Amino acid sequence: MDSDQFPVPPSPLLQGRFEGRSEFAELVRQTFVVAAEQGWREIILCDANFEDWPLGERIVAQALNDWSASGRKLTMLAQNYDEVIRRHARFVTWRRTWSHIVDCRGHAAGDLPSVLWSPGWAFERLDLVRSTGVAGSEAGRRVALKERLAEKLLRSSPAFAATTLGI
Repeated sequence: MDSDQFPVPPSPLLQGRFEGRSEFAELVRQTFVVAAEQGWREIILCDANFEDWPLGERIVAQALNDWSASGRKLTMLAQNYDEVIRRHARFVTWRRTWSHIVDCRGHAAGDLPSVLWSPGWAFERLDLVRSTGVAGSEAGRRVALKERLAEKLLRSSPAFAATTLGI
């Protein structure tokens, strides 16, 4: 039997519940590595401020560099990006370099979910204090999550400029 006849292996990403800050952070790291390996076309990140996401870590920055390519799109939605700027310097630099594929949006309402969504897999933190949530590739959950995000994005505005112009 040649190799192209083997079934596609299941996603290496979590299918189920996660609990705690360390599991959450590891899930974010793994997700960006897998996104780069599998060439995901679109990723949406949503959080009030991304303060406890490991966006500034070297492994995440490298995975984002590996993922970045023509035709890719990363959308971010937050109430504000102050913590991103303060805590995630590598991400801010990457965002500046790849601003043509990154769309950062601001949303004034305080009801933003904590989510990473892609067309094939997603996670959502349901309890921010305990960093517990659910992850997986179930189509129904992904579609419902995308609809919630689309509604929030419709009521958002541009935010977190890649560069600041001085006078």
